[in-house]
Amino acid sequence: MRFDLVDAVVDLGAERIVTLKHVTAGEEYLRDHFEGFPVLPGVLMLEAMVQAARRLAVRDRPGIRWVLGEVRALKYGHLVRPGDTLRVTVTLSGQDDQGLSFRGEGHVCGAGRPEPGVVAASGRFGLRPLRGGLA
Repeated sequence: MRFDLVDAVVDLGAERIVTLKHVTAGEEYLRDHFEGFPVLPGVLMLEAMVQAARRLAVRDRPGIRWVLGEVRALKYGHLVRPGDTLRVTVTLSGQDDQGLSFRGEGHVCGAGRPEPGVVAASGRFGLRPLRGGLA
């Protein structure tokens, strides 16, 4: 099962990307997470950061299929609910023979929040090429 967690690319620079995911009540993964109180699963917040990072990675490195290699210091904050927008900012923080390192943050923007841009998730993660993995 695949979920597209990038609805729009707001900014794309050499080492930084900003994307948006508009969370709607019709999202399949919200049906049972949680019944009567739907929230975006934390692992999908991470996946939104990974998908943004892939878009940044393939721009300068075409033909490589990038997969999640590691996650470090991932923290969750505010819940993301239907009607909210998750604004993801991912920055390339390093690269070596094993792959690429990123810092990512997801901020909640939308209805019912006391202030725009509260942190929903943040952390560091790495992408590595899929072994034998051309796109």
